[in-house]
Amino acid sequence: GFEMTISHHPDIASLMCCSAGAQPEVFAAVISSHLAVCPACRAEVARMQQLGVALFESLPVAQMAADAPVAAMRAAEADGDAAGSTALAATAGEVPYPLVHLLGARLDDLAWKPVAAGIEIFAVPLSESAAGDLRLYRIAPGAALPEHGHDGQELTLVLRGRYTDALGTFGPGDVADLDDTVTHLS
Repeated sequence: GFEMTISHHPDIASLMCCSAGAQPEVFAAVISSHLAVCPACRAEVARMQQLGVALFESLPVAQMAADAPVAAMRAAEADGDAAGSTALAATAGEVPYPLVHLLGARLDDLAWKPVAAGIEIFAVPLSESAAGDLRLYRIAPGAALPEHGHDGQELTLVLRGRYTDALGTFGPGDVADLDDTVTHLS
């Protein structure tokens, strides 16, 4: 499996959005991939969901004409939980379970596209309605991404190897959760 030491986690706000199901597809893919390998963040999201349920249950009862769709969806998720945890345990190779259906199990089998000296990318296919980009970068040792800022939020999850920048050293499972106030310096 995927045992690793993780020292950089998503921002608490990103986990909250994920817990509420309120994230764009690209961020959900990265956060769920981190959750697949990070027991600490899985526990935090579970705690948030329990708090949400407790708050919901403390509200006064309102009569509904039919089953609430969200309640039905949550019940279906609960039924699928056992299957989900087994699937996490069955993750093979370097690709986290939530991305295996998009990428396959081996990073080296992807159709990498060279974009600069020592840098290749693979654009992950998303649904037509998805906003943003989900890209894998394969960066050779010693190569560096050009200095850049961001429009909005950028989430980076390390799948293999490690890199160091002004924010620290990031290895497998680590997440850099950045917004437009950060400029990367290599």
